[in-house]
Amino acid sequence: PSRTFHGNNRLLTSQIISHYESINQCKKELPEYFNFASDVLDAWARLEKDGRRPANPAFWWVNDEGQEVKWSFEELGSLSRKAANVLSEVCGLQKGDRVIAVLPRVPEWWLLNVACMRAGVVFIPGTSQLTAKDILYRLQASKAKCIITNDTLAPAVESVLPGSQFLKSKLIVGQGGRDGWLNLKELL
Repeated sequence: PSRTFHGNNRLLTSQIISHYESINQCKKELPEYFNFASDVLDAWARLEKDGRRPANPAFWWVNDEGQEVKWSFEELGSLSRKAANVLSEVCGLQKGDRVIAVLPRVPEWWLLNVACMRAGVVFIPGTSQLTAKDILYRLQASKAKCIITNDTLAPAVESVLPGSQFLKSKLIVGQGGRDGWLNLKELL
């Protein structure tokens, strides 16, 4: 059973099932290139905008203190396009480049995930429990060109920077700045 925001879960579920059944039965062509951000997220945003789909949140985050972030499909699409532009234009990343995100599960974690899909950049998630040694290993093994973290975890990243020869840019998620880091919120 699926959870519903506005009581219309059966319609969406049946549409998704029938779409996949039609692909499996070769009634629909499997696309050569598929991008979740543009092929699904943007399509749902258009359906909502045209009134052909009820307005449900695409993203709804609540922290332990009860603070909420709620984005519609259109808002998530717009924000993810901006974040993809930050990654490609400001950070200079291209399709196939790798990004490591060492973040707690904050809204930007999901935003960056979608932005990477949109830009064709490989998103490598890392938990906030990684040690400096763990971060260095991931940077070296993945040849990541960008790392994204927050103020709390930035010192661990900075301690291993001399060993990360492929890294081009560092993004910080949070308020304020840090020497040598780009601030994601300011760039968005």
